[in-house]
Amino acid sequence: MSRAWTRRVRLMPDISPRLRSGVYPGTFDPVTNGHLDVIHRAARILDRLVIGVARNIGKSPLFPLEERVELVEAEARTISAQTGTVIEVVPFESLLVSFAREVDAQVIVRGLRAVTDFDYEFQMAGMNRRLDPEIELLFLMASEGNHFISSRFVKEIARLGGDISTFVPRLTLQRTLERVRQHPRDQ
Repeated sequence: MSRAWTRRVRLMPDISPRLRSGVYPGTFDPVTNGHLDVIHRAARILDRLVIGVARNIGKSPLFPLEERVELVEAEARTISAQTGTVIEVVPFESLLVSFAREVDAQVIVRGLRAVTDFDYEFQMAGMNRRLDPEIELLFLMASEGNHFISSRFVKEIARLGGDISTFVPRLTLQRTLERVRQHPRDQ
């Protein structure tokens, strides 16, 4: 009779666990409940999440960069407390992979709402992979109740006097309505 035997091989060295850090980029103009859904879900997966608020001059934002950062920070505070994940909100205007490297993120988080998002994100993923193959991409599908929300539609509805209260958090709602009243023709 032969004795069965097993050999155990340690594949990982004994070191402290590395923080799983990710970056979630966007213009957040304004931050929506869809954004917050992705932030909350990413925070449950990652140990540290850096929310990169893009300057993106080409989009002519409703809110200045500093105010967008402030609004995202206000909303992310609650998510950080709920999940225990370190969440930082940082403005940026560089290439996304350069920003990810700068903040020591190993993952770029992107939310997907529809097939059209997938086409765009698929192309961006290929470009980002070429620029830095060490950075992984994590795509999170929008939750059922948020898959149709976009900042562009929120701004348009607000400008035309529609109710955006189910699309954005309370502070963002107040600020968006104030901004639209102050600058009705800017956008």
